[in-house]
Amino acid sequence: MSDQEFKRTLGYANAAFDLLKRSGIPPYPQFYELLYTYATGVNPSLNSRINAIFRSGTVPSSELAETLYNEFLKSDVNDRMSSVSERMHARIEAVHEAIDSAMTTANAYSGSLQSASGDLERNLDANDMKALATRLLAETRRMQDTNRQLESKLEASREDIAALQRDLDDVRRESMLDPLTKIANRKSFDEGLADAISEAEADGSPLSLILVDIDHFKKFNDTYGHQTGDQVLRLVAMMLKSNIKGKDLAARYGGEEFVAVLPSTDLDGAIIAAENIRKAIQAKELLKRSTNEKLGRITASFGVAAFSRKDNAMSLIERADQCLYAAKHAGRNRVVSENELIQIEEAPAKDVSAA
Repeated sequence: MSDQEFKRTLGYANAAFDLLKRSGIPPYPQFYELLYTYATGVNPSLNSRINAIFRSGTVPSSELAETLYNEFLKSDVNDRMSSVSERMHARIEAVHEAIDSAMTTANAYSGSLQSASGDLERNLDANDMKALATRLLAETRRMQDTNRQLESKLEASREDIAALQRDLDDVRRESMLDPLTKIANRKSFDEGLADAISEAEADGSPLSLILVDIDHFKKFNDTYGHQTGDQVLRLVAMMLKSNIKGKDLAARYGGEEFVAVLPSTDLDGAIIAAENIRKAIQAKELLKRSTNEKLGRITASFGVAAFSRKDNAMSLIERADQCLYAAKHAGRNRVVSENELIQIEEAPAKDVSAA
């Protein structure tokens, strides 16, 4: 973790504890998670609700915090996973029961055949032979009925299991997306970067990382409101996703920060991609949907780093974050790569307050 990221996360943690203390809410893990999430701003719906509560003068309580946690943070993904698991278990049990029933009938049929074989070794008169044939025919039909029932249950199970697999795939995809921007979330990014690093290490292919931070987002959000802020986040996500391709991964890193993983892309190629994204974001003029008021243009700053053999995920992210921080110092709305980092750091620093 870079110094900048450490300071950011520590600030979020301190803000969360301060809110817990001022509200008189016990610092239980779920309440800390609730207010830490509020402090980061990654869940705009949660922030809008809490802000409305603060404005209304409602006295905070553990019960209110529990309600908010259950509504906004207690994911239904686990519940849906449990539901699918229970359905899968029930279907497997039904298959086992059908197979056990078929095996029982098959064993009985095998016993009947053995018994009939012994009877055939004796001299049977016509009536006994007819009775034996009738008995064997009845046993054979019972066996056929059992087999048909088993085939029907197996077919139904196959269709149910296929549907359950689709449900599991849907739940997994949902759990890997940021609910606001509909691009990959932090968890998906972590997994995607790990896979990309493994691939780069295995075949020696290039790999680059782009970190993006919206300039002056907090000021913009406070001025025009969270709904307009959400519009900005979705716009940046769309520009990021539309300007990468192939195996590239666009993700929301947290708050107003985004990230792109670019497998098979060297540093020069990643710089070009970052410039394209920067220009695409700057070219969009924002309108307030409720009034059609022109809000101007937004910009973003970019840090670009390339994977090397000595890197791991943390060191690569830290280097890209240093480049992003340098871009902020250099005046924002620009791309800084690790090649430029030393030159930028030697230049006089500019004020980056209200980033």
